[in-house]
Amino acid sequence: MPLIDPGKKAPAFSLNDQHGRTHRLSDYAGQYVVLYFYPKDDTPGCTRESCDFQASLPRLRRREATVLGVSILDEASKAKFADKYGLTFPLLADPDHEVAEKYGVWQGKSRYGRSYMGIVRTTYLIGPGGTVVARWDSVKVDGHADEVTAAIR
Repeated sequence: MPLIDPGKKAPAFSLNDQHGRTHRLSDYAGQYVVLYFYPKDDTPGCTRESCDFQASLPRLRRREATVLGVSILDEASKAKFADKYGLTFPLLADPDHEVAEKYGVWQGKSRYGRSYMGIVRTTYLIGPGGTVVARWDSVKVDGHADEVTAAIR
């Protein structure tokens, strides 16, 4: 599926977090949702990105925004990752990449001449009404959390 453009309705989802709790997009109606897709738990770029969002939580909460991280690894991996780095927001497990596909971030990638499918680092800002307000593609980690925070009015 293609990426979801700003102004379009964000696809519904239901995923479990690192504690086994189910999160649905509808649970966050009326507030902003920072939905960031990252390739893998506990890798350098994903760790920096997640820790940056953790550091931004006070500012995001003042703007009535929730952060949800999504990758394909399971709940146990998410729990270990969250515990190791003190991440207090939900990290959602999408092991069948169903939600990643709905949001268009499950794409062909290549590394060292090998082609494979995986999550392309992408962030969606979903508004209180459930529509996509902004999207960041092929995210560069440094400064990203600040950029997302600044986009919430």
